[in-house]
Amino acid sequence: MSHLIVHGGTPLSGRITPSANKNAVLPILCATLLTRQPVRLRGVPEITDVKKIVEVFRKLGSQVELDFKTGILDVHHKDTHFDPATDRLPEEMRSSIMLVPGLMARFGAARIEDDVKGCTLGAREIDPHVEVFERFGAQVERLPDGLVLRVNRPLHANAHWTDYASVTTTENFVLCAALADGVSTLTNAASEPHVQEFCNFMSLLGAQIEGHGTSKLKITGVKELGGADYTFTEDFHEIVTFLALGAITGGNVQVKNGAPEMFPLLDRTFAKFGVQIVHEDGWSRCVTNGPLKVKEPFTRNILQKVEAAPWPYVPVDLLPIFVALGVKAEGSVMFWNKVYDGAMGWTSELAKFGAHAFLSDPHRMITFGGKPLSPAEVESPYIIRVAIALLMVAASVSGKSVIRNATPIRRAHPNFVEHICELGARIEWVEGD
Repeated sequence: MSHLIVHGGTPLSGRITPSANKNAVLPILCATLLTRQPVRLRGVPEITDVKKIVEVFRKLGSQVELDFKTGILDVHHKDTHFDPATDRLPEEMRSSIMLVPGLMARFGAARIEDDVKGCTLGAREIDPHVEVFERFGAQVERLPDGLVLRVNRPLHANAHWTDYASVTTTENFVLCAALADGVSTLTNAASEPHVQEFCNFMSLLGAQIEGHGTSKLKITGVKELGGADYTFTEDFHEIVTFLALGAITGGNVQVKNGAPEMFPLLDRTFAKFGVQIVHEDGWSRCVTNGPLKVKEPFTRNILQKVEAAPWPYVPVDLLPIFVALGVKAEGSVMFWNKVYDGAMGWTSELAKFGAHAFLSDPHRMITFGGKPLSPAEVESPYIIRVAIALLMVAASVSGKSVIRNATPIRRAHPNFVEHICELGARIEWVEGD
C-alpha cells in the first residue's frame, strides 16, 4: 500500500498542464484491438490501468512500444492471438470489459472475469454489458471463475435502449457496432466528454458514427477499420481538481484547458462555494476573495446543493472534489450522488479533520462547513477522487496529515503529487505499512 504525507497550509499557485483522461485513454486503448493497422497514441499517461492493458496486448502477441517520457504508444495487432481457455483479462479493473468486443470481432470468443470491477462505489453490475454482447449475437456460458462469450462473426447490428446512460455500456455498444453487419442505434447513450473523445477516435479509425455528444447514436458497420495517429485532450477531471486545490488552499492555480465549452455547469458549481473560474487564452484559473463561503439559495427553506448524475449533470466522479470545498466553505451544502450507492460513506474520515459531514442515506451527504480543521491521519476507501478529496482537505490545513491507502490516485493521475508539489505543496509518497 502507498500512503501520502501532506504538510498542509501552503497556498498553491502556478501553471500546470493536465494529463489525458483515464476514462478516454482506456476505451481507446481497447478499441485498437478492432483494427489490424498500426495505431499511434500521443499523451498516454503513466497509470496502472494503462500498464495492465499494454501487458495484456503483449501476452496476446501484439506489437507494443510505449515510452512514458514522451507519452507515445505504438500498437499493432496484426499477429494477435486469443484462447478463452487459457488467456485472461485483467481483474480488478473495470475497463477490461471493453476488451470483449475486439476479441469477439477478431476471434469469435472472449472472457469476462468474475472480479472485473473498479473503485468501491457500490454495486457495479455487468448485466448491461452482457445484454449488449448478446444483442450482437454472443452466446454466454457461465464458468466457475467467469463468463465465456462466443459469437459467429460478423456481429449482428441491432437497436438498443439502455436502462440508464452508462459510459462503459455505451462504449461497448459502439465497439460492437463498428464492425457489425448493418446499422445499429443506441438510445439513452452516455455523452460525457470522454465518451465524445472516444467516438472521435473511433471515427478517425473509420467507424461511421452519428450523434456524437447526444443521447442517441447511430452506427453503420464497416468491413474493417484503419490506423490512426491520435493525440489525447486534457482531462477535465484533472482541470477541476487542480482548480479546486488552488481554491481550497487560497492560492492562484492556472490550468491548461482546451475545451472551456464543457465547463459552464462546473463553473456555476464552483460559484456555489464562492469560487469564480475564469477561462482565458486556453487557460482556466480560480479566483477567490477571502475565505470560501457557500452561496445562499434564494429559496430560504432549502439547502444549497450539488446534484451529480450522468452528463450533462455534474459528473459523479467529481462530487468528492466539491465535498472537500463544502467542508472548507462556511455554510451548508447537500451533495447527491444519483448513480452509485456506496460512494458517500467516508464522512468518518472527514470527521478526523474536525469536519462536520452527515450521511443522510447511501446517496446523500450534507456538509456543515467552515468548522475549525486540524491535521489528521485518515484512511481512504478505494475510490480515486475520495483519496484526492482527503488530500485536498489535508492541504488546506496547517500541519502534517497522513492519507493512508492513497494508491487509487495512481490509477488515474500520473505524477499527480509531483505536479502539486510544482505548485508549492509539500507532499510525498511513502510505501508499506
